[in-house]
Order: sequence, then structure tokens, then C-alpha cells
Amino acid sequence: MSFGLTIFTFVHVALSLVGIGSGLVVVCEFLAAKQRGVWTTIFLSTTVLTSVTGFFFPVEQFMPSHAVGIVSLLVLAVAIVARYAFHLSRAWGPTYVVSAVIALYLNVFVLVVQLFQKVPALHALAPTQSEPPFLLTQITFLAIFVALAIVAAVKFRNQPARVA
Repeated sequence: MSFGLTIFTFVHVALSLVGIGSGLVVVCEFLAAKQRGVWTTIFLSTTVLTSVTGFFFPVEQFMPSHAVGIVSLLVLAVAIVARYAFHLSRAWGPTYVVSAVIALYLNVFVLVVQLFQKVPALHALAPTQSEPPFLLTQITFLAIFVALAIVAAVKFRNQPARVA
């Protein structure tokens, strides 16, 4: 790997991890029916940048990661419009919450894929990522994020967000 690609990969991974960390804070804020604009801004911007930078890795064909990146950018577009254009009014509040949780889930989905590819102990458990340990991990995270999205959207709708 060239030095430039190594730096680019580091930046991409760093953006992804900041996006996941800040996204977890944002989800906790959803559950408390409040928001702090700084965490939202960090989450949305780093998650958008993670998806965008993913398209600049040198590959020769369209890959599943590209599909995830496209879906992530579409979901993020909905979240950004709901938050900044419609200011979470009416149905836009729950729409924002659900789309933000989906964007965070997609980032975590990719993290799990990367962990099973790069961590030797996990790779040994699921070398083709079609084995039960990998599938069980992904299904577990999906279930957790579906539950989070439902609970957060209901809380957000029943108790208007206090933007701080």
C-alpha cells in the first residue's frame, strides 16, 4: 500500500470511528428526548465524509461497500433535510431519528464486516463472512438498532425535542 493510500485509509477509518462514537451520543440524546447541536453536527458530517471517502478507494468494480455507501448517503440526506430544513417539525422529528439511527447502523455494519476481515481471531471464526458467528453478530446488531430506532422515534414524537 502506498504512503498516500495509507494516510487516506487512516483518515477514512478515523472519520468512521468518530461518526460511530458521536452517533452513539446522538442516539442516547434521542432516548433522553434532547439534542445538542454539536454532537449532531459531528455525527452527520463525519458520517457523510465516511461514506463519500469510501468511494475513492482504488477498486476495479462496483462492490457491496459502494451499495452501502449509496444507501447511507441517501439516508443521511433525509436526516439532514429533516433536521436542518424542516427543523424536526411534525413527522420530520421521528423521520430524522429513524434515518439517523439507520445511518449509524450502516456505519456499525461496515465496522463489523471490517473487524471480521481484519482481526485474525474473528476472521478464523468466519473467513467467508457467511458463517454463523458473522451472521449472528450482524443480526444481533440489526435487532438492537431496530429497537433503538423504534424507542427513540416514539420518545421523540411523544416528547418534543429540546434542542440545546
